[in-house]
Amino acid sequence: MQSYKTKGTCSSRIDFDVVDGKVTGVKFIGGCSGNTQGVAKLVEGMSKEEAIARLEGIRCGAKPTSCPDQLAQALKQAQ
Repeated sequence: MQSYKTKGTCSSRIDFDVVDGKVTGVKFIGGCSGNTQGVAKLVEGMSKEEAIARLEGIRCGAKPTSCPDQLAQALKQAQ
């Protein structure tokens, strides 16, 4: 399991794993519970590259980032 400390969002951390290039076990700590659970379920089993392509650059209101964007950043740093 990997952990990523988020920046600029209501969530404070994202726990996740990448197994055989696929995203699994995503759990946001904090944030809007329904939305973060939805994002976690939608990316489950998705390739790391596809998840990054779909989520990177999403903004939350006037913020320059969002929980989905932070997941993309976490995946970009993932081993």
